[in-house]
Amino acid sequence: MKPTFKAVRASMLAAPLAIVAGMASAGGLSEPVATPAPVPVAPVPVAPVGTDWTGFYAGAQLGFGELEAELGGTDALDGDESGLLFGAHAGYLYDFGNIVLGGELDIDGSNIEPELAIADDTFELDTVTRAKLLLGYDAGRFLPYLTGGVAQARTSSSTDAVDGDDDGTFAGLGVKYLLSDSFMIGGEVLQHQFDDYITDDLDVEALTGTLRASFRF
Repeated sequence: MKPTFKAVRASMLAAPLAIVAGMASAGGLSEPVATPAPVPVAPVPVAPVGTDWTGFYAGAQLGFGELEAELGGTDALDGDESGLLFGAHAGYLYDFGNIVLGGELDIDGSNIEPELAIADDTFELDTVTRAKLLLGYDAGRFLPYLTGGVAQARTSSSTDAVDGDDDGTFAGLGVKYLLSDSFMIGGEVLQHQFDDYITDDLDVEALTGTLRASFRF
């Protein structure tokens, strides 16, 4: 009986060992493989696209003008006091960062031909020439600005009463927009004042609005 008992006990001990060995060989008791923690990847910074307004430009404008005139406190104009404007301009801007400063020369011709109500004379606004200073804010592709300076108007009349030119001042505001690095569009509204124009007591005011297109160099 003893040999039989020993054989049974040996088989009882061998069975669990065989199961454990089989599980180990199948990977059931293999050591867990550590998964590396993901490494965060920082996003690549995108450099902001800046706009530099510095440079020369030149172009043309088309718009509308309206005149008012008083002679000794009485309305001096009668008939068509408004009409088209057309002209050219050239200037230079310098971009300091947020602030943009510049200067510009422009000239407008017109077809405004009202009558002088008092003298029964035809009053024609031939040209307006301006020397401007510009103060703008760099808003990317937009440049809103204030402008002002001196202007010279040239007029003619059928009786030579207001033939010639005289100087005045103007102020206004405008905006430029960059369509590309070499081309921009914009608009401008200006109020002009000519006191004692050619003759004493004749005061002339002009309001103009133009659309503008310019090439940059």
